[in-house]
Amino acid sequence: MTGDAGRATIRDVAERAGVSVASVSRVLSGTYPVSEDLRRRVMEVVRDLDYVTNAHARSLAGGGTPTVAILLNDITGAAFAHVARGVEGAASLRGWLSLVGTTGDDPDRELTLVHLMRQQGVAAVVLLGGASDFDEYQLRMGRFARSLDAAGSHLVLVGRPPLEGDVPATTVDYDNESGAYAMASHLLSAGHRRVLVLPGPAGLTTAQGRLRGVTRAFEAYGVAFDRGLVRHGPYDDGYGYAAVEAALRDTPDFTAVLAGTDVVAAGSLRALRAAGLRVPDDVSLVGYDDIPLASQLTPQLTTVHVPYEEMGRVALRAVADRWEGARPGGRRKGGGEREDLVLGTHVVVRDSVRPPRRR
Repeated sequence: MTGDAGRATIRDVAERAGVSVASVSRVLSGTYPVSEDLRRRVMEVVRDLDYVTNAHARSLAGGGTPTVAILLNDITGAAFAHVARGVEGAASLRGWLSLVGTTGDDPDRELTLVHLMRQQGVAAVVLLGGASDFDEYQLRMGRFARSLDAAGSHLVLVGRPPLEGDVPATTVDYDNESGAYAMASHLLSAGHRRVLVLPGPAGLTTAQGRLRGVTRAFEAYGVAFDRGLVRHGPYDDGYGYAAVEAALRDTPDFTAVLAGTDVVAAGSLRALRAAGLRVPDDVSLVGYDDIPLASQLTPQLTTVHVPYEEMGRVALRAVADRWEGARPGGRRKGGGEREDLVLGTHVVVRDSVRPPRRR
């Protein structure tokens, strides 16, 4: 059986090969390890049905190459630039186009860009980064998802909380709270009890999750957690520098700094050095993200690895599988479905932590 006008679909390939649509997609994308037997069976059917040629013709008949729009707060932010690279790389393997836009963390601009992408007929809109004002976020994202779904597109949220209720959207997140729990546990295991915590902006879901993880670790170890050692601020090196500088003046007995990002950790390192303190001899220092900067600092930074680039690849594959696997003649995209995916994190131990000593 083939699609409209005799054109083969990915579903036709899957049925002929006796495998799932997802398996066919993995063989064709080349980004997943598959058995040689599976690859051979799928590729024989692809050749028999002339699937690649006909898939291209179907794309042209549908108005052009599928396009994914990537919207992020700040294009210079290292962490989510890696997510965008993952999305773009996976899109390129599929023969999709990618568009990138920045929101500047402005809800009005975010709304404008989503509506613009809807008018452009993109296959998916991928929104990157944490969210503020949780209740309003839920309402706004719900409206976005339904609006895009009605136009045959699909909303994908990366690094953002899942939506409540029956909302046609895909969420690709990472285990943020557990990563912070593991990092705080690493410091506690090394003997640290007075830890300066720089989780990020107070209203941001990302920072809130990291602070919850730290708090849970202290509770699990039976150690009192001093909220006076929590300093909120933006995810930049200036925040790290200023927070450490103020803490050295106000509560100088801390023995470790747990920074909400590697960039914040870099600012913290500068402040410690300016005060004549050595890392890790005098103060231990850890970050979060595991961007390339972490291994470029001296000492190399112990941090939480977040699979940002893989999150981008997973996000694109999730929506592309839905698009390419839709029934012939039916809706090509979301179909009102939702999917919530969570990737793991882990601590990367380097050179910036030692047991505490009295200063």
